[in-house]
Amino acid sequence: MRVRTRHRGPVAMSLVATAALVATSIGVPAEAAPSNNNSEKLRAAVTLEGVRRHQAAMQTAADLAGGNRFAGLEGHQRSVDYVVEQLRAAGYQPQLHTFTYDAFFEVTPTRLTQVSPTPSTYVNGNDFRIMSYSGSGDVTAPLAAPSGSPTACASADFAGFPAGSIALVSRGTCTFRTKTDNAIAAGATAVLIANNIPGVLNGTLGATGLSAIPSLGLTQALGQSLRAQMSTGSVVMHVVSNTRSQPLDTMNVLAETALGDPDNVVMVGAHLDSVSAGPGINDNGSGSAAILETAIQMAKAETHNKVRFAWWSAEESGLVGATRYVTSLAESELSKIALYLNFDMIGSPNFVRFVYDGDNSGGFADGAVGPAGSAAIEQAFVEYFASQGLASDPTPFNGRSDYGPFIARGVPAGGLFTGAEGIKTAAQAAVYGGTAGVAFDPCYHAACDTFANNSDTGLHQMSDAVAHAVITFAQNTSSVNGKEGKGNFKPRPSGATGGSGTEGGGGGLHDEHHDEEM
Repeated sequence: MRVRTRHRGPVAMSLVATAALVATSIGVPAEAAPSNNNSEKLRAAVTLEGVRRHQAAMQTAADLAGGNRFAGLEGHQRSVDYVVEQLRAAGYQPQLHTFTYDAFFEVTPTRLTQVSPTPSTYVNGNDFRIMSYSGSGDVTAPLAAPSGSPTACASADFAGFPAGSIALVSRGTCTFRTKTDNAIAAGATAVLIANNIPGVLNGTLGATGLSAIPSLGLTQALGQSLRAQMSTGSVVMHVVSNTRSQPLDTMNVLAETALGDPDNVVMVGAHLDSVSAGPGINDNGSGSAAILETAIQMAKAETHNKVRFAWWSAEESGLVGATRYVTSLAESELSKIALYLNFDMIGSPNFVRFVYDGDNSGGFADGAVGPAGSAAIEQAFVEYFASQGLASDPTPFNGRSDYGPFIARGVPAGGLFTGAEGIKTAAQAAVYGGTAGVAFDPCYHAACDTFANNSDTGLHQMSDAVAHAVITFAQNTSSVNGKEGKGNFKPRPSGATGGSGTEGGGGGLHDEHHDEEM
């Protein structure tokens, strides 16, 4: 893999100094104990206060840099420097995996209105969102649906499509880029992609350059309303978008434990970048902070397997950082990764304890069966929550966060999620509390995703689950990859200190929000 330490110039050094001041102002890492080598002890060490301290630093990083932590911009760089300094203080030797990517920006807010038959103005973020890497345009035209499958995954679906119209298609089966490209080939001037579940569709066309026309994701409700109106007559829409793309330099942060079998690696990741609209303290300061505090508190723990922590960049632009890392690995290095754990949004204010459904036993239409061992990771989380008297729910395993590149290469994966733009049901509210009919995170991808956008209860419970899973698999991966002997936990002799930390079991994630497919 192409991992190297970055050479710091004057600007980078000033950012390190700022990060150091932030760290000093809110506390330095607590001294990790060598005995934090089982679930009970590590969970006690990984406190809510410690996780929130890191989130506060990320909020400060955004505040000092225009209000966001977008990959390749100053707020993200400040976050990187903070994570690096915290890791070094804990005894790690972090490395930076640098890369350049084409960043996507909304120059001005996208607008969507209905001209006729009922003039209506729709709300950006509530009714629709622009697809990342959508093109620009100012289009007024009638809506038209594909004559074939509404998912528009084949060019033949657009047979007879009236050129110049705005295409209304459905989410499902293929990538949003495929749907958009098919519509362009048929002469569409814009594309509206309706969600197939409640909530606004937030997706990306993939970091492959801007599309030729605007492409927007709609809520399921708006899509259904527009189709109903189209069944009785012409519906004319107005779409305005102004977007651009430019290359930016950014980096992933990686750090691994000094101890543990290097041929049986447990990888743990969370993305460190935010969208450009806000600081992203839940998405994904929550996951980033939780794995940082876990890494700090287990820095001196004796583990049988090496643990490699990763803070990914440019996830919000299409899983770019994780994808670049995975593709940089030779097969011989990739084969050493026993499993990957992903933590993307674990402090949502209207939370549910979601666990990625690694074998799609829940039968999700947009779910998939993960590589062998993924179901065991899922079961480990489910059993852990049950051991604590806590309910959990499955969520589709669809590759739409940083675990996607890993499962594409056959690495078992799993993780946790507390919900994004999806709407909490009455049944979920009865189990988890909170408010039915409201998004799990009403500030998802918005300026209000600040330090205050958080459930202490949810974040505390999920951070404990993070610590449990990391140390459990750090000691024993046999339930996932079936390895016996080297790399697996062996009980200490009777009377010795320490333990296995397997209270939740060793064998087993969200309508993921950074959708590229289906």
